[in-house]
Amino acid sequence: MEHQDHKFDCMICGSPLVYTAASEKKKCAICGNVYETNCTCEQGHYICDKCHSKPGLVVITAEALRTESTNPIEIAMKMMDDEHIHMHGPEHHYLVPAALLAAYYNAGGTIGNWSLADSLGTAQLRASQVPGGVCGSWGCCGAAVGAGIFASIIASATSMSDEAWGLCNRITAKCLDIIGKNGGPRCCKRDSFLAIGVMVNYVAEHFGITMGKPSNIVCHYHQYNRACRQEKCPFFPR
Repeated sequence: MEHQDHKFDCMICGSPLVYTAASEKKKCAICGNVYETNCTCEQGHYICDKCHSKPGLVVITAEALRTESTNPIEIAMKMMDDEHIHMHGPEHHYLVPAALLAAYYNAGGTIGNWSLADSLGTAQLRASQVPGGVCGSWGCCGAAVGAGIFASIIASATSMSDEAWGLCNRITAKCLDIIGKNGGPRCCKRDSFLAIGVMVNYVAEHFGITMGKPSNIVCHYHQYNRACRQEKCPFFPR
């Protein structure tokens, strides 16, 4: 289907998205494949996660490899500013670990003999397995999962690890806790900022790598979010 890639809401027509408790089979309006989903727009359009994220994943990887910044929030916002990164969407599940990995390497961090490109490839593969909308349907925000992916990569954790296994689960839980305390509805920008902030402190404490962190994060994406919490959000302009 020919479409204009809207940066927020429905990519096809720009109409608000509608979420339901139960899922049903829907055909993706772009690729034509059929998937189970609980999300369409008011006009009935459904976009699968792969079609929604594909252009953005390229942008995220390119920026992560290009940047010299040690500040993962700065890197994340540069990625978010690109027209292919939507207000909400599963591309943020990769954006969070990608921004963190870029900042980590630029700050002097290493992961065995892995290059940044190696780490990004692993992060993208893992993040692509986290569906869109899990913050509501799983009770586990994808931004926190993305942070956990980052933690597991730099800690070289596996399901059979000892200390690293526990450490990665605890830090992911900390991300989920602060995201949950800030309340819903979902905002991929807010939740990404919160998860990244937790991880900056975690890396300094457990890995001795100091990444940059702005003292005041100001969101300039709120005008694209129909459900913005405004003054209730810690990053809303004041």
